[in-house]
Amino acid sequence: MDNFASATSQHVFPRASINSTRIPAPAAPVIEPHTSTLTALWKMYAAEPVQLRRSREGRALSRARIHRAEGFMPSCDRDAPGDFSSFLYFAGITAQLALSSHLLDVGFPDDWCARHVGLHVSRSLAYANATGFGYECGNTARLAQVLCPYWKWNPSGLAENPEPDDGGFQAEEVVTLLRGVIDHVYLVTGHRRSNRRSRVDAS
Repeated sequence: MDNFASATSQHVFPRASINSTRIPAPAAPVIEPHTSTLTALWKMYAAEPVQLRRSREGRALSRARIHRAEGFMPSCDRDAPGDFSSFLYFAGITAQLALSSHLLDVGFPDDWCARHVGLHVSRSLAYANATGFGYECGNTARLAQVLCPYWKWNPSGLAENPEPDDGGFQAEEVVTLLRGVIDHVYLVTGHRRSNRRSRVDAS
């Protein structure tokens, strides 16, 4: 199991205590979930306030999510199957899985995320940055808006809205931004990298 109290994780985000007497709590201060930033986000998104509680289960699910994110990374290879809409659909899945890895790691319940975040990548980024993710990248924030909600890029979404705004992004730029988010998740959580090759790596 990854080290819960890695120096990197403690420095980037003061972790909440683990609900187990078998694992020592991190030396960093326990987080206060009812910060003004989180309160503002809950009001903005009409979300139910939630107590952040870290656990073994959340940690394991977090690790699985970041590994899955790499598996869904879209390929910018010219010979890759699918069009740019499909590319952005998989980009949305990748971003959401990566960001949810952080949210689960800091104690957001998975069912709460399903109800109150759903497919909205920009919400995940906002909640992540409100809980110590520390990834203030303007282009990433703009991409999150383009991918929000990412179902609009699948065939069903395109049937309702044939021309969603792609923000002028190019495939190579999207992959670079996604890789930056994934790398940052590994940095903040301290998870070990997966040996799985991503779509872009395998192309």
